[in-house]
Amino acid sequence: MSLDKAIQQACSQVPECVAGGYVDMTTGMLLGVKTVDSHPAEVLDLVAAATADLFQGSNVVAIEKAFKKTRGLPQDDNHYFQELIVFSQNLIHIFMRGKKHNNHALVFVCRASANIGMVISKSRLALPTIEAAV
Repeated sequence: MSLDKAIQQACSQVPECVAGGYVDMTTGMLLGVKTVDSHPAEVLDLVAAATADLFQGSNVVAIEKAFKKTRGLPQDDNHYFQELIVFSQNLIHIFMRGKKHNNHALVFVCRASANIGMVISKSRLALPTIEAAV
């Protein structure tokens, strides 16, 4: 299955999903996207850059290193933060680091009226299929 098709299918299963995307955080590129509305390329590029900052910004990396040191864990490439949820005024934003490709992230944007438990559950279920499509 193609990446675009996998994202489209996942968006149809995540409750009240208005957008889904898959980001390569190493390059800052949006590898695939599906939205219910059209958005300018600049906005989509900002989403990709913001996703990379959320997971791999200098302050986040410093926090991960500090947590690893405090817990006596090796200072390797394993990342401490795997999922981030941002609640905005009207939307829920789910950011999930890839399990197979840990420098990739899956992003879903859903209406704030969605059941957050179902959004998280369906997002987690979608990750392996989307990663397999890369």
